[in-house]
Amino acid sequence: MSVRKKLLTAAAAGVTVAATLFTATTASAAAAPTTLPAGQFTLTADYHRFDALNSALAGILGTAPVHTVMDNANHDRTGITDSLGLAGYVGGFKFDAGDNGDCANYPQGITTSRDAVGTANSGNYDGHQLVVVSWYTKDGCDGAQSRSRITLVDWDATYPNKYRKVLLVEPTGTAAAPSFKDIPIHAGGVSWYGDYLYVADTGRGMRVFDMRKILKTNTGGTADQIGRQSATTYYAHNYAYVLPQIGTVTAGTTSGTSLAWSSISLDRVSRSIVMTEYTCQSGCTSYPNRAPRAVRFPFAAGATTFAASTTATQALQLPWYKLNGVASHNGRWWFNSSGSKQLYYWTPSAGAHTYAWVSAGESISYWKDETEPDLLWSLQEGVGHRNVFAVEQAGYDG
Repeated sequence: MSVRKKLLTAAAAGVTVAATLFTATTASAAAAPTTLPAGQFTLTADYHRFDALNSALAGILGTAPVHTVMDNANHDRTGITDSLGLAGYVGGFKFDAGDNGDCANYPQGITTSRDAVGTANSGNYDGHQLVVVSWYTKDGCDGAQSRSRITLVDWDATYPNKYRKVLLVEPTGTAAAPSFKDIPIHAGGVSWYGDYLYVADTGRGMRVFDMRKILKTNTGGTADQIGRQSATTYYAHNYAYVLPQIGTVTAGTTSGTSLAWSSISLDRVSRSIVMTEYTCQSGCTSYPNRAPRAVRFPFAAGATTFAASTTATQALQLPWYKLNGVASHNGRWWFNSSGSKQLYYWTPSAGAHTYAWVSAGESISYWKDETEPDLLWSLQEGVGHRNVFAVEQAGYDG
């Protein structure tokens, strides 16, 4: 089912859909990206780092396909009631009251089954049209990052308005006694391509997961138990499902300054992942104080994986700061700044344009549609206002 049909169904059920007029501000010629040497940025990929451990874990716990996870979805998504004031707004959802108001968990990245499989079969993966959001967890409202997870959200009128949380874990132990541990990363960006889920790991590059290898775990333990408890008992903070890491994509550079992988997004047209950095112009203590960059890395020919070694094909230095989101499609770029509450659009030929955007905005995902307008999906991380929303991209392309 198309997004538009889904939204009409939601509207009929009483979901508030709000849109207002907007004013586009054309950026000055000086406030535009400049080209950097792409050859100074590389990736090294290893998709088999945890093969033996993952085989052992699957043999003990068994795997659950995505449709089984969604058959057991146990959280209700609801309609957006905030007035977002965005041009071309077509709707979306928010999480249940517990997740919407949780000061220890924060949504960050976004991707969809349209990223994974394209427009074929209405963008369904294993029978479901899904929106996937990555989260990080802190030890209490003011604690340090302690783990990360994803939520799989049904976005199809054929199914209930439900979602399921899946914990991200790193395999540990030995093949004879396999286990897993938490992944305490920011998970600021996520991209789904084919069966592979790529999650940004700020200082390293990306961690790789396989959506065919979700594991079933035991529930009923204490909230802090993680990993192997006995030969057949595995707890995961009471999550019923975990997604184990299968490999790594490690970034390298000869530029003298390592990339900060703050957000990522899939470009299906050029078959690449694009990334950008969250940096400050000055005054930050937890983030770099310098101009941010955006870099494009291509997948291996005919594959949804990176080659063992990959060199970037495009690199930009950006004039904008506090960037939490990036997207690219068919030579066009979008950047979301949570600092300025603006969405920046840029192409080499048309230059830069600036649009009003939401507060606490995070990642962006491009949604291609064969019969309806293409969309930009994004989300807000602010406690109490965790809206996941879509706008028609035509209103944000200059």
